[in-house]
Amino acid sequence: MEVAEASVLLLPFAAASVGVARRRLVSDLIAADVYDSAVCDVALVISELFSNALRHAAPLPGAKIRVAWRIGSACVHLAVSDGGGPTVPELGEPTQGATGGRGLRIVEKLSVRWGTNAGEDGTTVWAEVPVRPRAAGAEMTGAGVPAVAREGG
Repeated sequence: MEVAEASVLLLPFAAASVGVARRRLVSDLIAADVYDSAVCDVALVISELFSNALRHAAPLPGAKIRVAWRIGSACVHLAVSDGGGPTVPELGEPTQGATGGRGLRIVEKLSVRWGTNAGEDGTTVWAEVPVRPRAAGAEMTGAGVPAVAREGG
């Protein structure tokens, strides 16, 4: 797996843009030959970061949101930048019946580390999600499990 150049998207500040960003990211991960389960983890983290920005922040100028990623040899660095909001992104303590408040806990669980950078022009929430390349020559089953891992076991 080669280290890829950074990808940056400036998208409309709208729910429909979450899927656009996720599809582009997944396409880049597949092209970089990232292992299937890691692709799912990275896609979930970018969706959570993007959705949190839509829910809790203002857009960047022009009603936009910036999404960026860089695929490294050991992790994918993700970043979502918005116009900032009245609160700082932090881990919530949702009640059992709460319908939200778990997004950053998911990000924390799937990431090596994550954080925020706030400035005059907005807030960026970033995460580093571990990835590994697919084993050379390993075929994948329909369930996303390496076929070689199932043999002999």
